[in-house]
Amino acid sequence: MPEIICPDCGKRLFHENETTLKIEETIHSKFCRKTEGETHSYMHRDPAHMSTFDPERENDSNGVPVLKK
Repeated sequence: MPEIICPDCGKRLFHENETTLKIEETIHSKFCRKTEGETHSYMHRDPAHMSTFDPERENDSNGVPVLKK
């Protein structure tokens, strides 16, 4: 069975279909965390902009905060 081992994180990718394996490798290369178990966010977050995007929806109808802070 064909397999590929990521040189950055060491993850082993394998699949019996080589075309599918190449697709998995491409996707993995875009989202590889470089270190096994490292926390990583794929979204850009600006620390200076941590307020709610829609202040009117910050709380639900009972006044309870919707977002965890």
